[in-house]
Order: sequence, then C-alpha cells, then structure tokens
Amino acid sequence: MGKHKFKLSDNFIDKYKRKKPPFGFNGLGELVYMRTYSRIKEDGKNERWWETVQRVVEGTYTMQMNWIESHQLGWNPWQAQKSAQDMYERIFTMKFLPPGRGLWAMGTAITEEKGLYAALNNCAFVSTKTIKEDYSKPFCFLMDASMLGVGVGFDTKGAGEIDIKGVDIKRDEQNFQIPDTREGWVESLQLLLESYFHGQGEVVFDYSLIRLAGEPIKGFGGVSSGPEPLMEVHQTVRETLEKNSGKPITITTIVDIMNLIGKCVVAGNVRRTAEIVFGDPHNEEYLDLKNYKVNPHREQYGWTSNNSIFAELGMDYTEASKRINDNGEPGFAWLENMRHYSRMKNGGDDKDHRVMGGNPCLEQSLESYELCCLVETFPSNHDSLEDYQRTLKYAYLYAKTVTLGRTHWSDTNRVMLRNRRIGCSVSGIAQFITNRGLHELKNWLEEGYDTIQEWDNMYSDWFAVPKSIKTTSVKPSGTVSLLAGSTPGLHYPESRFYTRRIRVSKHSDLLEPLKKAGYKVEPAFGSEDTTMVVEVPVDVGEGIRTVGELSIWEQFSLAAFMQRHWADNQVSCTVTFNPDTEGEMIPQVLNYYQYHLKGISLLPRHDYGAYKQMPYEAIDEKQYNKDVKKLGKLNFGVIKAEEANIEKFCDGDFCDIEITPTTGDNDDQDYAN
Repeated sequence: MGKHKFKLSDNFIDKYKRKKPPFGFNGLGELVYMRTYSRIKEDGKNERWWETVQRVVEGTYTMQMNWIESHQLGWNPWQAQKSAQDMYERIFTMKFLPPGRGLWAMGTAITEEKGLYAALNNCAFVSTKTIKEDYSKPFCFLMDASMLGVGVGFDTKGAGEIDIKGVDIKRDEQNFQIPDTREGWVESLQLLLESYFHGQGEVVFDYSLIRLAGEPIKGFGGVSSGPEPLMEVHQTVRETLEKNSGKPITITTIVDIMNLIGKCVVAGNVRRTAEIVFGDPHNEEYLDLKNYKVNPHREQYGWTSNNSIFAELGMDYTEASKRINDNGEPGFAWLENMRHYSRMKNGGDDKDHRVMGGNPCLEQSLESYELCCLVETFPSNHDSLEDYQRTLKYAYLYAKTVTLGRTHWSDTNRVMLRNRRIGCSVSGIAQFITNRGLHELKNWLEEGYDTIQEWDNMYSDWFAVPKSIKTTSVKPSGTVSLLAGSTPGLHYPESRFYTRRIRVSKHSDLLEPLKKAGYKVEPAFGSEDTTMVVEVPVDVGEGIRTVGELSIWEQFSLAAFMQRHWADNQVSCTVTFNPDTEGEMIPQVLNYYQYHLKGISLLPRHDYGAYKQMPYEAIDEKQYNKDVKKLGKLNFGVIKAEEANIEKFCDGDFCDIEITPTTGDNDDQDYAN
C-alpha cells in the first residue's frame, strides 16, 4: 500500500484552523498534546491540533484508498470525502480519539514510506510454547515490538523445552558490525542468543556505526541513547546464558532475558516499555520471581514486567492473595474464559479458542504473535445515544483500517489477516455514571455494541476482509483521556480536586507560554539541569465519587458489568483496596467473580505520605479555586520545540487527489463500491 494520498478539502480544513479545541482539565490536555503528540513540521514549527487531526484522518483514508484500489474494489471519492470530514469533526471535538500511537505515527513516513504499520498497534503477545521451532524468535519479537513502542505479553511455557548449549570456544568467532537501525539491534540479540542456544562460536560485536548519545532520532522522535544500552543487554544476557549453560532453559531464565530486553529498550530512549508475563499459579519458581530475597539478581530489572498467573476456575486463591497484600502481584487471567466467551452475557461461543494470553494491561485476548489496535470513545462528551452511535462508526472504522496494514512479521500477518481483532474502548465511565446513572450506561453500551457489529458487517464486506473476531474492550487509558478531560477507562479518581504535575524538558519552548499564563513551573527535583515540572489544577466533576469510597466488591462488580455489557475482548481494571480492612476478602471476591471476568489486577492502597512533586496530589475545593484564579489564557502560539517522543504502548510515539465534497443524506453509503 502507499501509491496515492487522500486529501481533505482545503475549504473544509480552513473552517477548523481558528477553532478552539476542547482540551480538558484547565490546559492539562493541551499541554500533554503539545508535549507528547504534536510533531515537528518541515518548517520547524510544531503541529497544532487541527493539523494533527488532518494528518491522522488523511493517513487513515489513504490506507483505505490504497487497499481498495490495489484490490480493484472501486473507490468512491465523494463519499470518502464526506466520511473523512465526519471522522475529522469527531476527533477534533474529542468524541473519540485514536490511540496515542495513531496520533503520533498515522499519516507519517513511519507508515506511508517505511510501511511500519506495526507501530500503529498498541499491544501484542508471544508464547514461548513453540520455542523448539525457533529458539530466539520469541525474544527477538518482544525486542522488535517493544522498540516500536508496542506493549508485549509473554508466557513461560517454553521452560524445559530447549537446552542452553553454551558458546563453543573451539569454533570460529562471529564478527558482527551492528547497523544503526532497529533491525540491527534485534539482529545482534538474535546472533547472541543463537550462539548459546545452538553451541556456535562466540559473537564479537562492533558498535562503531551506532550514533552517539544525544543525536536526534528522526521519525520516532527524541535523541539517541548511544550504544551503551545495547552493550549492557549484550553483557547481561551473555552472563545469564553463561550461568545457565548446559542446562534446560528455566522459567527464571526466560523471564530474565525478556526483562533485560525491556530494560534495554527503556534506556534506548523508548520512554517506557510494557511487559506482562503469565505463569503457572502453582509454580513456586514463577511466583517468587519478584521475591528479591529469593532472586536478588532480579531487583535491577524485575520491574519491567507485571507478573500475572493463568488462574484456573475453581482454584484456591488463598496463597496468591497473600502475595497481593504485599505488592499487588500477581494479576489474574482466566484463560478458559478468554477462549470460551466474548461478552459474558452472550454465553460461550469458543470462537477465540486459539488465544494464548493477553497484552500488558490485559484488555485484549491475543494469540501468539498477534497485535491489536485500540481506539478510545468518550460517551460523556455526547448529548445523545444517537450521536454516540454515530461516533462509534468512525472509532470502529479507524481501528478496522489499521488492520489493513501488513506488518514485517509473517507470523503476525498470518494471525491478523484471519482475526482482524480490534479494541473499541470507552473512557469517562465514572463521569457518565455520576451524571446519567448505571441504567443509562447499560443502554448506551448495549446499543453501542450492536452498532459496532453492524458496521463491522458492512465494512468487512466493503473491504472484502473477514469480520473482526472481537471488537470491544475497556483499556485503562492514560494521556489520551487527559486530552479529552475524561477519567481513564472505568477507573474512579483518587480525588475530585487534585494538582497534576507534568514533566517537560528544561529547554522546551512550551515553558514560556505556560509561565505567562500563570502556571507554576519549577525545576524537577533530582533532575534540575534537564527537566522542569508544571503544575495544573484539575477538577474531574461535581458529585463524582473517589476510588477510596468504592469497596473492593463494588470495583469488581463494575468490571464485571463492563465485561458483560460491552467488552467482547476484556476489561482492564486495577482494583485498589485497603489491605487492613479488605485484604482478607480477596480470596472470596476472586472466588465469586472468576465466573464473570477474564482478567483483573489488584493494588494495595498504602499511605506513603507526601513527597516532593508527586504526579497527583489531592487538594480541596478552596485550594483548587485559588489556583485556578491565578491562571490566564494559555496560548502556545507559533512555537518551535524539540521533537516529542512517541507515546509508547498501552498507555502509559505521498500523489494528491483533489476532491470536491458533495452534499446529500446518503453518507452511510460505502465509498468502496
């Protein structure tokens, strides 16, 4: 794909150039957008919101157009223009938003020239069960996907399946000059792993081609870390394999290697990586991975993954619950439910029987090597159900369009061509329940779900592709929900009023407009030479309850409600609880809700006290009003700033055709005819 480029009408775009975007939370949304998603244009200036939306929408319809034309399915330019304009309006007004990855990468050289469509996806999973078929593939897949900003889940089922033979010193050394590319870094890991797995000669690396630390990275943004993170992962993985040479690969070794890769990717200037590992609930070796008294060597990198168990229906949850009271792990994934059910209300269908695990936040059921694109809708930003159903058309369409792009992994394409899995999510649930009630939410969810299925039937037919195996989920959200002024996913806030602190580069051009508008800006504690902290007062809405007011049972109940009425994939929910008063309830609540959920995580609520520059700090209404009065009009104007980094994971970074739009009421007609 990528022969022609779709263009929105100039007359249409002109109407939005001076429109004020509805960024949420007293400038917080706009600040996050400018820092995280606004790309630098060819003239050195940062994109404004209307330009980002234009790039994303044009990129989306470019993918559609080239798919339709390459398969000779017939392209209707007038209907496409009208459809694109409607999508533009709904993104601009933040009725729905593509994932942060899409806001950053869609319509750029990352996809349209390099064809890295994998970068548009949020999450992935890889199983080590088939490690015998290709010893290094699961590890290299995780590294490659992580370097593209994709969050990756993996399992430990490959333990004992292969032997680590060790390097054969009698064989010739292998010399490899590492190219200054993502592919080069991954290939270097592959060579190192295979030298130990297959008993080959030692690999000697030449790092001289890798750009020096501080040099800019075009495309994905940010600056180079230099070769040091790669050198470190080579050394630490080599030490891990050397220590275990002559032995079968163990659970600990699998997770060690994956975690060391995650640490490398973070240090290599992917600002965050996300990993989740799934293991046997009865295996002490697995359960002790984050017991650093038992595994002191893992303390330096064990943080790179969330550790969960494949829970078994009917199991005894007592032992796992004791561990949760200490550090919030393990999380729970009921693989039987993931495979057997779509929405829980619809009964078992077994259509996802190939599922092997999930993504780091566990909102997606996934097969091995499968990727998925998530998109976020905001019911509270709509006045009527009918308007929300209209938004769902375009949220669905964006995600479905991403499935048209091929990745550079054949195993992934094989799964994605068959499944076309997407995840249309909802955020602002706490706000919606507060303002409209649970019954109306149920109605919107069920009507909305049916709407998505209707569009999937229609668009799958137009594109001549299979219907999506599953279409809906609830993701935890993060920065994207801040743009829209929404509470994230189904989670309730810690406080109605709070101060939100955002870190910005000390040299960013964003700082001066913030200071002029009255925002408090100060050096970041411990990073005074490089980073500044901006404070923004936030009010999430009148009457809204805080998470501390919700019992552990009520939080589980809400997750089950969303799993029943909306998510045919999964619901990502982290239940916070008081370990002193609710810790003993965990086995009972898990025992009850195991038949209503596919996954859940828990986090003990401890009072760690205040510390300097907390990301969130609860304040009262009086303090909020005082802080808001200090703020003037925020105007970033025309600035030149450093390239933002792509927002990673599951949050949390062309031939013009001139088309004149037509009028009429048949805008639901397909434009692939």
